[in-house]
Amino acid sequence: MNDLIFQTVNGFVEIDFNEWEAFSKHFEFRKYKKHDWLLKSGDMSNDIYFINDGIVRVTIADSEGVEDTIDFASEGQFIADYASYLRQTKSNYGIQALSDVEIIVWSRSAVDWGYLNLSMGEQLGRRLAECYFLNHDDRIKAMYTLTSAERFAQIETSFPGILTRVPQHMIASFLGVSPVHLSRIKKNK
Repeated sequence: MNDLIFQTVNGFVEIDFNEWEAFSKHFEFRKYKKHDWLLKSGDMSNDIYFINDGIVRVTIADSEGVEDTIDFASEGQFIADYASYLRQTKSNYGIQALSDVEIIVWSRSAVDWGYLNLSMGEQLGRRLAECYFLNHDDRIKAMYTLTSAERFAQIETSFPGILTRVPQHMIASFLGVSPVHLSRIKKNK
């Protein structure tokens, strides 16, 4: 259960095996079925999720209730509504399983334990926050500086295998195009 998350965390900071063993006792392992919501819009985000297996999407609804897909996460990635988590406010985002998923949950108490007890806990938290910021910054820049075809070309690099794992209308939503326009992009590829 902990191999992939250990490798991922160890990519952020070097962590002693004994510290890891103590830290991992605070994790919760959950399974969700395809279409289940890990987090619903309007709920408070108190957890950080690590995708051990499967793929999820992050959604937001506009003022008319139309739902858009704004992010994905798959194996080896963390996902959360970090603003809701930090501010302890209701989430504007939803996180939905797009396949059966296995999640390792870092509850607020697990994160706090890590900050206090891991020798590099503060650095781990900072690096995860920096990664979250950079992903969102890259997404915003791409939406304004790249064409939809260029964004499509990047999606497989960011989310390996996504084109066969996720419905095309969700990919179109993520790219900010209609499903018809996505079909044209794919045809011209």
